[in-house]
Amino acid sequence: MRLGIFGGTFDPVHYGHLLLAECCRQQCRLDEVWFLPAAVPPHKQNHDLTPAEVRIEMLELAVAGHSAFSVCRYEIDRGGVNYTADTLAHFCKEDPSRELFFLLGADMLNDLPNWREPERVCESAIPIVVCRSGLPEPDFGCLAEITSSEQVEQIRRGRVEMLQIGISSTDIRRRVPAGLSIRYQTPRAVEKFIEMQGLYLLEEQENRIDAEEAEKALAESDQRIPYEQVRRELEL
Repeated sequence: MRLGIFGGTFDPVHYGHLLLAECCRQQCRLDEVWFLPAAVPPHKQNHDLTPAEVRIEMLELAVAGHSAFSVCRYEIDRGGVNYTADTLAHFCKEDPSRELFFLLGADMLNDLPNWREPERVCESAIPIVVCRSGLPEPDFGCLAEITSSEQVEQIRRGRVEMLQIGISSTDIRRRVPAGLSIRYQTPRAVEKFIEMQGLYLLEEQENRIDAEEAEKALAESDQRIPYEQVRRELEL
């Protein structure tokens, strides 16, 4: 099986994420793409995140109906800081018959050699570098220090092209408390979920609940909105 792994915080997931995954699935002939939400990203350890279970629910709403897309809870269930090298090694060991691919935006390519054990990342999975139209081609030469010249050329040939879309999770989080529309930036079910849960309303006030406390509060309350309720709201 050709399996694509797409990691991120997905806070929230948006159409840019979905388009990137679909372009990779189609152009690289992937059988499945797993969306892998991070518990605590290594580069965002001092950032507050929306509780993991809420981010997972938004992802599940976003990928519902796409048979090749699914949400993987591995890093969330493992908890704490997870590193890509360790996660990919786990997936390799779990099922050696899988052919693993790691989805990566071209803007992150130059930083890959600075990741923890980048050599192991390239040993466990083939990076799929996504290039957005209208932007210069990334410098694949930066990979020469962490993998073979043959794999560098394989990665360069296997790059994926996608349209440049000016959507970001950061912008969505800024728009919500400002009362601006996020329609057509994220799936309608996710948009409705954000509205019903009152997510991101405190983004500009720098008093978002600590992630661990929010997880506990969510588990102890009746506030979780099931998928069926979101569907009913959308049908009204």
